[in-house]
Amino acid sequence: MPETTTAPLTPMTPYEVMITFNYLRAVEAGDTETAAKIARAEPHMAALLLEIAQCVIVPATDLPNRVQGVEPCDDSVALFELGICLLGTLRSWHEQAGADAAAGIALAITRFIAQILTTNEEDVAEALHQMNAVALGQALEAHPGPAGARLARITAA
Repeated sequence: MPETTTAPLTPMTPYEVMITFNYLRAVEAGDTETAAKIARAEPHMAALLLEIAQCVIVPATDLPNRVQGVEPCDDSVALFELGICLLGTLRSWHEQAGADAAAGIALAITRFIAQILTTNEEDVAEALHQMNAVALGQALEAHPGPAGARLARITAA
């Protein structure tokens, strides 16, 4: 099995997390008008979605942890390779289509969540909500406000 190396992700800013998950929720809900408005406001949406895709797909398809005494089997290796293939395809799509790839990448993420991470369609919105909360917490840790800055309440669209 070939070794796969990935560059560490640059932590997203709180703004990037909020706008990206707002876009994902709009796409998942079929709200094309809101999705288009968000995409126009953020020209790098497709690149931001690739970061979210990696954070969603890699943990779900990663190989078992050998430290805990679990050895990979043929099925786990196949799932791992499938995850790497999916991410590579999404990256290639972005490289070829640029900003126009955002809607398709968002659909791939929400379909992956629906088919792999949840048991029914209604759970996708909840999964996106939970992922948003985790990603926002990580973004706030990575990008703390200046000392003495007042906290602002952050709401999702």
